[in-house]
Amino acid sequence: MSRDPVWFHKCYDLNFPIEASFDGLHDLSSFPAAFLSPGELYPLSDVKSEVEVQKRCARNRKRSKRRAIYCPHHGCYLDSVSQKYSLYTESAGTLQSRGICRLSALLLVATHTAVPLVGEWLEAFWCPECQESTWYYVRQGSDRTHEIQSAPRELWMQATGVINATGNPSVGEFTRRQARARSGVRDFGMVR
Repeated sequence: MSRDPVWFHKCYDLNFPIEASFDGLHDLSSFPAAFLSPGELYPLSDVKSEVEVQKRCARNRKRSKRRAIYCPHHGCYLDSVSQKYSLYTESAGTLQSRGICRLSALLLVATHTAVPLVGEWLEAFWCPECQESTWYYVRQGSDRTHEIQSAPRELWMQATGVINATGNPSVGEFTRRQARARSGVRDFGMVR
């Protein structure tokens, strides 16, 4: 259904000359500026820049962001290859060094056997430059920043869920030897 220019003129109340013989083309110089520049219809101050749109999209993003943990030797991104092993402490001095006042630290240690250290853990990471996985002591800052350093041996004694390399000290020598023996002969091999 084609519309003639008179209909267009009546609907939009445009003040420009309409020719009797319409060939489907108009001289755009006769159009009001509102039709030619979108800034007149929609003020350009309301148009968001691409940077503002990206910031808004990042703010509304529901997916978790990748942790920015980098190799201290090469500066490349490290991939996690283990679970997090949380740390705990049993001394008031450790809590004081983390910003808890002396009285609160003593009270925490007295009431709880072990106090968990929030935002600190041990985790193994794979470095593509070194081509090896290494255990690191990770501390998370308040603004999702991470500080890492090689995990010292003493921290493994403060980690939860870690198997003691020397074995459970409450287990006797005989029981430990029986547990390590293969399916071959054990101490009771001759008894039937």
